[in-house]
Amino acid sequence: MSIIGITVIAVVIFIFLLILAITGIKIVRPYQRGLVERLGKFKHEVKSGLHLIVPIFDRMIKVDMREHVIDVPPQEVITKDNVVVAVDAIIYYEVSDAFKVVYNVRNFESAAIKLAQTNLRNVIGELELDQTLTSRERVNAKLRDVLDDATDKWGVRITRVELKKIDPPRDITDAMSQQMKAERTKRAAILEAEGIKQSQILQAEGQKQSQILKAEGQAAAIQRIADADKYKLQIEAEGQALAIKAVFDAIHSGNPTPDLLTVKYLEALGTIANGKSTKIFLPFETSGILSSIGAIGEMFAKRDGGGNTDKGEEKS
Repeated sequence: MSIIGITVIAVVIFIFLLILAITGIKIVRPYQRGLVERLGKFKHEVKSGLHLIVPIFDRMIKVDMREHVIDVPPQEVITKDNVVVAVDAIIYYEVSDAFKVVYNVRNFESAAIKLAQTNLRNVIGELELDQTLTSRERVNAKLRDVLDDATDKWGVRITRVELKKIDPPRDITDAMSQQMKAERTKRAAILEAEGIKQSQILQAEGQKQSQILKAEGQAAAIQRIADADKYKLQIEAEGQALAIKAVFDAIHSGNPTPDLLTVKYLEALGTIANGKSTKIFLPFETSGILSSIGAIGEMFAKRDGGGNTDKGEEKS
């Protein structure tokens, strides 16, 4: 064999060995775990970094440890009150044991979808339609617990489960819409009635307060008028009392003044004149009283005449 042939063979062998060496270099990312098998038998698990394996004899399986999402396809489920609803969900999980997820289950995602669909039927079947629509958190928590217990031997932890949508039949949806509309109409009517009631109550309270204030004002006015009348009558009574006392003292002293007696007789004559009788009987003392009245009149006349004379003298 020539030197050229030997050289070509050597180059080929070198390239082959180089390729084998390159295939034996494995890089594991930070979010991965590596499972090394040698001749079909699990050897050990490696973490992130650069690792060397024996080509042809060793094989490395990389497992992604990040959180994953599985979309469960919609399926029809019968509720406790025999209503068929279409339900789909989303499952979030993360691998907790790389060895179990590879060697304990063949296809974890397919198994998780089938398991979720089965448990969705069980969980939704225990609830009525209204509870299913209003208790999503309860359904999510229960489904997560069931799936987490079932997938524990697979080295997977279910972090959360979310119901994406729950679709009742069209006739049920229409009935629910009409019910909601009726409830809102009822609430509107109740609120309107409450508003009218409050308005009428406030108007009645306002009228009541107005009447009370008006009555209090009238009572205060009547009280002041009564006090004024009382004061007037009291003053008049006090004046009459003083006059009667003066007459009484003058009579009992034995020396009544002619002027005082004359005034009292005149007051008595006024009262007599107001009567309906056609005859008037005057006492004997009336002549003296009348003469006193004449004397008083002359006295005033003289005073007036003298005053006029003085005025005339002044004018001259």
